[in-house]
Amino acid sequence: MRFLCDEMLARLARLLRTAGYDTVLASGGIGDTEVLRIACDENRVLLTRDRRLAERAHPRGVLIAAGSLEDEARSLAAVLPVDWALAPFSRCVVDNTPLLDATPEQVARMPPEVNTGPGPFRACPSCGRLYWPGTHVKRMTEKLAGLGARQA
Repeated sequence: MRFLCDEMLARLARLLRTAGYDTVLASGGIGDTEVLRIACDENRVLLTRDRRLAERAHPRGVLIAAGSLEDEARSLAAVLPVDWALAPFSRCVVDNTPLLDATPEQVARMPPEVNTGPGPFRACPSCGRLYWPGTHVKRMTEKLAGLGARQA
């Protein structure tokens, strides 16, 4: 599944990217018609809190309940079979680009306390953001596992 989140679902978009889903975030105040066009042209499921927009996007629109990030994730998983362990940490959470193994030069730019660790070390070829298995990865792994456990 590929997703398009409306502007109100930026946190959910980042979580889906963390899980490995190709997820675009509508931004810049683009109108509903353009959001619908993108969803259709790119074969994406539209995730939104806007009831009318979800209805217009039917059957590829999902209305997401407002609340915490976990509430949003549960709302999505209640409608679609989301695998929160699909391909964790394989996409840039900022721009959705698939990550590549970091080059030795990129690893050298990482903080000294992490760049000598076991890795894996990854980099976004689009924005240059660097990724390594630190405490944030541990917290997010636990969060994804918790979402999967609640879904089962």
